[in-house]
Amino acid sequence: MADVARESASPDDTRALGEAVGRSARACDVVLLQGELGAGKTLFVQGMARGLGFDGPVSSKSFVIMGEYAGRVKLYHADLYRLDDPEQVEDLALGEITEDGVLAIEWPERGGWALPEGDLTVEFAVTGETTRTLRFRPSTVRGEALIAELP
Repeated sequence: MADVARESASPDDTRALGEAVGRSARACDVVLLQGELGAGKTLFVQGMARGLGFDGPVSSKSFVIMGEYAGRVKLYHADLYRLDDPEQVEDLALGEITEDGVLAIEWPERGGWALPEGDLTVEFAVTGETTRTLRFRPSTVRGEALIAELP
């Protein structure tokens, strides 16, 4: 499974990449989002929501931990930044909620053993004030399908 990299010149580009993934997404898909604060992870999730048919606001979950957005398939958006222990993640039952929706997880490294297996990892690298490199690393056949329609 080959990695794919895309350059993003703006927040709109990052949303467009997320939207492409969202259009391909279906229930049970798990997308892991890694990168420093401000790298564009939430922008990407906004695009995923749009690609799934949700047209409302999607905000950072840094204080709420979990958001749910209804589109053609539900999108669950988890932000684990404030969690200290995988046991806290286990209480969220993330593996169970993927049965009826797509799960996007920011800061998956904080979830350790308590996370469901990811289909796709997206690594965000800040390359300038508004520019980013997004590296898409599929780990399953579903992960490959999620990035098949990237612009």
